Amino acid sequence: MMNFLSAVPHRRLNALTGECVLVSPHRAKRPWQGKVESPSEIARPAYDYGCYLCPNNLRANGERNPNYDGVFVFDNDFAALLPDAPAQTLSNKLFHAQAVQGRCRVICFSPRHDLTLAEMNEADIQRVVAEWQRETIELGKTYQWVQIFENKGELMGCSNPHPHGQIWALNALPNEARKEDSQQRAYFEANRRALLCDYLEQELAAEERVILQNAHWAVVVPFWAAHPFETLLLPKRAVQRLTDLSELETRSLSDILKRLLVRYDNLFHTSFPYSMGWHQAPFAMGGIEHWQLHAHFYPPLLRSATVRKFIVGFELLAELQRDFTPEQAADALRAQSEIHYKLSAE
Repeated sequence: MMNFLSAVPHRRLNALTGECVLVSPHRAKRPWQGKVESPSEIARPAYDYGCYLCPNNLRANGERNPNYDGVFVFDNDFAALLPDAPAQTLSNKLFHAQAVQGRCRVICFSPRHDLTLAEMNEADIQRVVAEWQRETIELGKTYQWVQIFENKGELMGCSNPHPHGQIWALNALPNEARKEDSQQRAYFEANRRALLCDYLEQELAAEERVILQNAHWAVVVPFWAAHPFETLLLPKRAVQRLTDLSELETRSLSDILKRLLVRYDNLFHTSFPYSMGWHQAPFAMGGIEHWQLHAHFYPPLLRSATVRKFIVGFELLAELQRDFTPEQAADALRAQSEIHYKLSAE
């Protein structure tokens, strides 16, 4: 079977969404062709007087940040969601709209302007995880979906280089969450086991797409990966939300996040851009035993620090497509050192 998957065009089903991705392995037999470019990024200072997110600085709305020394969270000054939007609905045969309420929060990972998660130590990463957990608890009291995410780098539309993420919460189930809820629910009803628990069990047995693991977590390039170096981070036991993690699992999560993000940076010797986000069980939906906590990482880079994958043409109009297999991507990521390239060059 693997000869078939590595040799000819084929479609792979994404078990989480029910959608397919077109894989064309014959178009590129290797993930990249040895091109390693010198990092073009400008060295950033530990503190930037002009940064809206650095401690004690003025933000765009005129408010001043506290002189914080750890993780700092605040309501987005230009939020896409509002908690007091009026409950109104428009509906007829062809037009339907419903007002949505929510909150948008910004989470600064560190007071340091120059440190990404990949370059932070595990203790500081653990503080970020703890804040993700606190926000999940607080926002989950009011909203059905809590979306924790990070857009890292200019290629992902990040306008401020100070390392930060976001948390959007809303009183509705977004499209991707709805698809994953439906697929996981159907699988659980048929098998009485969580889809992603069974999936990880098979991935760990096969080992082909496993990047790294520790006692409590594993990172794989999913069988259905659409983005070049997409990965999926999964706990090794049934866990519905970040708030269900034990203290040991939380520390273990910090370890595996650090190791994964260093490998990403080392792949092309650059501060690797990506969009990442946690998918955890919705709130106020009844039974959630079918859900399994997981994080998606969607990097855009394809062959070097400057060559990216564009979602255009066939992919916008038909379905997502990739030129090298998830197995090849896994090989490339597995081969990377867990010592950050900036440190190994010293």
